[in-house]
Amino acid sequence: MTDAMRFTREVMTAWATGGMLHVAEQIAGDLAGQVVDEPFEMLWRHLGGSVQVEVKQRNTSHGDQKAPSVHVDEWGITFSGDSRVHWARLTLPGAHHSSGAVEWQRQSGRGPHWLGFLADASDLLAGTLDPDMVPAIIAQVVVPRLSSWCAVYTADAASSPLRLVYLWHADEARIDGLREQLSDLDVGAVGTRMSSTFHLGDNEVLAVPLSARGRGLGVMCLGRPDRFPDEAIQLAEDIGRRAALAADNARVYAQQAAANRALQRSLLPPNEPEVPGLDYGVVYEPAGEVNEVGGDFYDVFKAGDDSWRFAIGDVCGTGPEAAAVTGLARHTLRLLAREGYGVAAVLGRLNQAILEEGERARFLTLLHGDITPADDGLEVRLVSAGHPEALRLKPSGVVESITTPQSLLGVFPEVVFEVDVVHLDPGDVLLAVTDGVTERRSGGRLLDDEGGLAKMLAECAGLSAKAVAERIRRGAADFATEPSADDLAILVLRAR
Repeated sequence: MTDAMRFTREVMTAWATGGMLHVAEQIAGDLAGQVVDEPFEMLWRHLGGSVQVEVKQRNTSHGDQKAPSVHVDEWGITFSGDSRVHWARLTLPGAHHSSGAVEWQRQSGRGPHWLGFLADASDLLAGTLDPDMVPAIIAQVVVPRLSSWCAVYTADAASSPLRLVYLWHADEARIDGLREQLSDLDVGAVGTRMSSTFHLGDNEVLAVPLSARGRGLGVMCLGRPDRFPDEAIQLAEDIGRRAALAADNARVYAQQAAANRALQRSLLPPNEPEVPGLDYGVVYEPAGEVNEVGGDFYDVFKAGDDSWRFAIGDVCGTGPEAAAVTGLARHTLRLLAREGYGVAAVLGRLNQAILEEGERARFLTLLHGDITPADDGLEVRLVSAGHPEALRLKPSGVVESITTPQSLLGVFPEVVFEVDVVHLDPGDVLLAVTDGVTERRSGGRLLDDEGGLAKMLAECAGLSAKAVAERIRRGAADFATEPSADDLAILVLRAR
């Protein structure tokens, strides 16, 4: 719903129809509210004298669709393939006096209206970091204010030919015919270096190159049935410069985001092994909208013929430096475990490796242990290096701490770790979390104040490992109303 309202505000701003923004938002909210629990697409169309909003979704069973709560000229439901489109149409103020493009040209010149239009266009273009969205925004900005239609061409690479990536016409029914006309057009020959005009059928076409930082990114072609005035050409060139810069920024961001995602995915465990006699569940939620991996991490892996290892840790800090320590820790744990090093020895070696990073080092809290299946449950040997205490839940509902607090990693060079040995009877649950759970804050209170986590775990007796992990996750989320600013990891081991 929030995205639908924001999208509506952006479109109304680009079309300079701010006077009807409140009504447009109400209509968009009404239509989106009727399908808020289902995936849907929203589209605003400028039809010259009117605007139309459409909410499209797969044709799932719903109750009768309702009219918007404010007055509209028309509304209805249409079907296309397996999709249903719920739409509503509004007449623009003053539409019966003159067309949008003519009125715009009459008012624009080099006055405040022109400057406001460019400012709105700049804000709209700067508001997206999605390269695929920029051509669509360009077309929505210029049609119908500057032209009857807009075609945007870009290249996949510097040496690739230009291809049509977005086409829009004020009269939607004419898009297919226009696409046919443009199919034989060699855009690379008419508009890659400087603006030029030519004729295509009954239209004059203005080709504006899209260049940023000395690099050609594509061409914007605008068409209209009459001649382009000098003011319209200047406006189009200004918009072209802004659009090219937005497209280049979005391209750079997309490349960096893709590299970041690839790095983050490389830090996640490659698989989740089957462990005899063990039921386990994991919840992992990095903070931030674009992160797949944060400073928290977890792992479960096979270390020998009859032994498996687990780990859950929290690196101090965020960003590439924290990610580097995360990668170092996870790979060191796996390598040394397979070389036969015990749990305590592994942590000692990892502590030295972190200290050797020098200025790049980050403190690390870590709970690391091994699991050995036994006839009457599981034998677990573990070390808690500065990590929140691990808890054991008995089937009776009794909860107890099972780890001895020891030094976190990356602080003291001469630290010796001691192993805690724990036996898990069938039905026993071991819970390990990062401080994204224990330090979840609501006002001046933390979730784990007065044994809050242990009380939450006591309510999970009889649940599967995944159900326990989900119950703790939900409890942490519900503890405070605001979104968490910290990474969160939960690891649950349950003896079968």
